[in-house]
Amino acid sequence: MRRLLRLAVIPGDGIGTELLPAALEAFDALGIHYEAKLLEAGWEAFEKHGDALPGATLEAARDADAVVFGAVSSPSHSVAGYRSPIVALRRELDLYANLRPAVSAPVPGSRPGVDLLIVRENTEGLYSGREREEGDGAVAERVVTRRASLRIARRAFEQARRRRSLGRPGRVTIVHKANVLRLTDGIFRACALEAAREFAEIEVEEQLVDSMASRLIREPGRFDVVVATNLFGDILSDVAAALVGGLGLAASANVGDRPLLVEPVHGSAPDLAGKGMANPIATLRALALLLAHGGRDAEAERLERALDEALRSGPRTPDLGGTATTAEVLAAVCAELRRGAPAEAAGPAR
Repeated sequence: MRRLLRLAVIPGDGIGTELLPAALEAFDALGIHYEAKLLEAGWEAFEKHGDALPGATLEAARDADAVVFGAVSSPSHSVAGYRSPIVALRRELDLYANLRPAVSAPVPGSRPGVDLLIVRENTEGLYSGREREEGDGAVAERVVTRRASLRIARRAFEQARRRRSLGRPGRVTIVHKANVLRLTDGIFRACALEAAREFAEIEVEEQLVDSMASRLIREPGRFDVVVATNLFGDILSDVAAALVGGLGLAASANVGDRPLLVEPVHGSAPDLAGKGMANPIATLRALALLLAHGGRDAEAERLERALDEALRSGPRTPDLGGTATTAEVLAAVCAELRRGAPAEAAGPAR
């Protein structure tokens, strides 16, 4: 029997509070032995405790094998004392790499032949939180360091090497704007090319970010692994998601040395909260990423196959043109998982 998987589960706000606890039914169907500790974070936690990431939540996340994050409602204006809990978790746990796969899905509107991975630097850039008022305007500082650039580039090349062993091209596209941002993106570009020399078997190319956005839309099937700074990677990964079914299907893994944090990339969708119609596929894909990056490849593949079958044959939620509820989609996925389940099923620790 495998060791108990200790999960820090942070539903957050909005549909996260509905999707995340329910999605763990997939782990029950897979027969995974796990312990889920439900924790608070997000706007509701801020209103309740005056802190969007309470200390007890951060402590439990540090102690867990993996963190599963739902969704968060963040104000679009400045609120004294508030900071994004997901950004704070990434920094506090030093989860420096955000891995966002984009793979063709059996749904209308998904482009065929797409199988790429965007590797986004997760700790600095324009998301460093260094902003200040100046005169009648404001200034945001863009922070790029050699340390962060080298380690994110090496992570990208490691992923390309792994994907190459599975039959992918083994190519890394370095995205930057060093022709204009000569110092900051100059450092990022130089470090990525330096890291490339450690991976002689991996093909390397460069793209300016504006050109990359255009080519990603025109010919997404030619890309394998894309590495970018924080803001550029954030934007490009949402573009890639739109090409293969939308944010309702997209998930990401935030990785460092330890632990792992996975999340769907859609928002808290307050307009859908409480209606039972939100699409659970992205949250389930986040769980598949947790398994894959946790060394449970066979179970991750089983879950991905069940998700593909559910997308192919239905039922589907309204965002994909159907009328199904969240519960109906989850039931279909779990039924597919149980068809091939091992004789011994486990489930959550009690």
